[in-house]
Amino acid sequence: MPSSTVENYLKAIWSLETQESGDELVPIGQVAEKLSVAPGTATTMMNQLMRMELVRYIPRRGVSLNEAGRKAALRVLRRHRLVETFLVEIMKLDWAEVHDDAEVLEHVISDRLLGRMDEMLKHPTHDPHGAPIPAPDGAMPDDGNASLADCQPGDYTLKRVRENQPSFLQWLSGLGLMPGTDLTLIERNPDADTLTLALPNRTDPVQISLPAAHSLLVEALSR
Repeated sequence: MPSSTVENYLKAIWSLETQESGDELVPIGQVAEKLSVAPGTATTMMNQLMRMELVRYIPRRGVSLNEAGRKAALRVLRRHRLVETFLVEIMKLDWAEVHDDAEVLEHVISDRLLGRMDEMLKHPTHDPHGAPIPAPDGAMPDDGNASLADCQPGDYTLKRVRENQPSFLQWLSGLGLMPGTDLTLIERNPDADTLTLALPNRTDPVQISLPAAHSLLVEALSR
């Protein structure tokens, strides 16, 4: 099994790659920023990952995962998201506070224990934040949802929250905005960078900022 440092780099590169269009290389500066390390430290690790035959690295241009690197990244992503689901569904921990625990456990949990957790959870396809859980073979469930920030007024279901900061998730909980919640986007205010929403558990509309809406992935409801 790769070291926790290697796994963190692979997961970071995978995350950055999914934000890019096409097959662009991920700049090393972005990798360093995501992992809060110096660019020189990230560059040293790129050379190590290349020797391990996990990435394609072109100095001064960037890096991308090869097939082996992608499979390794998805394995650790599967462990992370299954652990989060187990901590929320079985251990009854707050969805806003399980990310850091999963960051630790994803590197040490055995395949046997992970398989048993998967069975107890009845093989979930998404974690408590709505993020898809890779299958054992690396297949990823569909995540083709739109950011609420890009949507026009209408009815939607919140499918996923991309932000994992506890304070943000607790704020969403207070609003009743959890994955699976139906909502109505009433109005966009481009001057104030806000959206006005109607939520099923609130009598009055609520306003959220455009940056907050970017972290909310939704699916349009057909009426």
